[in-house]
Amino acid sequence: MFRGGIRLGRVFGIEVDIDASWFLIFLLVTFNLALGVFPALHPGWGAILNWGIGLLASLLFFGSVLAHELAHSLVARRRGLPVDKITLFLFGGVSNIEEEPPSPGTEFLIAFVGPLTSIILGVIFLLLGVGLARTEGFTGANLGESLGRLGPFSTLLLWLGPINILLGVFNLIPGFPLDGGRLLRSILWAVTDDLKKATQYAAFAGQAFGWLFIAIGVAMALGIEVPFFGSGLIGGLWLVFIGWFLSSLAVQGYQQVVAEDVLGKVSVAEIMRQKFPAVRPDISVEELVNEHIMGSENRAFPVMTDEKLLGLVTLDDIRKIPRNQWQKARVEQIMTPREKLITVTPENKATEALKTLAREDVNQLPVVKDEKLVGLVSRRDIILWLQVRSGREDLADYGL
Repeated sequence: MFRGGIRLGRVFGIEVDIDASWFLIFLLVTFNLALGVFPALHPGWGAILNWGIGLLASLLFFGSVLAHELAHSLVARRRGLPVDKITLFLFGGVSNIEEEPPSPGTEFLIAFVGPLTSIILGVIFLLLGVGLARTEGFTGANLGESLGRLGPFSTLLLWLGPINILLGVFNLIPGFPLDGGRLLRSILWAVTDDLKKATQYAAFAGQAFGWLFIAIGVAMALGIEVPFFGSGLIGGLWLVFIGWFLSSLAVQGYQQVVAEDVLGKVSVAEIMRQKFPAVRPDISVEELVNEHIMGSENRAFPVMTDEKLLGLVTLDDIRKIPRNQWQKARVEQIMTPREKLITVTPENKATEALKTLAREDVNQLPVVKDEKLVGLVSRRDIILWLQVRSGREDLADYGL
């Protein structure tokens, strides 16, 4: 789901990226604090202080979200699971753990440590905030007036505390793929000794909670006062969006397990295309388009001379140059050279190719044996293979 984005760097050797959707929620949180929450509590603060503390609060909150995901990732790595990266996005963050846990116990630990981290952070922020507030004369009596007298940092800490606790509690909702849903799956997995069946039940729970959120959101949008949630068009629409997103992720999570179960011990050699059109490096881009791409279903072409693989040229490579340069530009100028290609071997498991396609955000992989190109395996090939072998056309919706 999360391809591309902005790379922030590495923390404990794990890449941290920001998806474009993150900027939307970051701005929404900052605007809400700077224009709504803080001015209501502190009418005398002024715009600069409101915006400064609002910005700092948003940064610290998303730093807390990153800590939540790092907890997942570090425990996963400790348990021998590869973790590619963490991505911050519209609804928080996600750790890209590349393999399913080997046991229910590992699943439970990885899932539980995230909410636990958020709740611990929330309690720490809350205790620090209360301690600082007491030095500023906060007693709890006449709450509204007492809160209004708080300084910027105690206000910041007292906002960060409950919001982190709420984040931890929300993630404990027993609907896959939330952390609570993964805890549920680990328990069902231990009881049934069947990961696929446990995922199916946990995904059903995730869909049920998703539809419940959608129903509550619709009610709120229509002006109905819902206990705990309240009412209102904006809040209702936001809850509908969260419900839809949770339901969609639950379906995708189950499809992923089904896909990996169907692939099983299948090798790349069983799925790859052994017959593929190749092109020379010296032909023009215009000839590539007119003679090879138009009227063909192929969207990637090995670039070869004398059976030697020089690189791979794709539609994405063509899109990078203006149309008026197609006649002069040569394929060798736009292709991805051999040394930069991600390749697999015929003996690799199809599941490994599947994960590589997703991780590298590419549509096809050259299959190389003894430094010779022997085939190509693509997302489309794997989708078709899965659909034929499983009889499930909905697997095309899985993130391939």
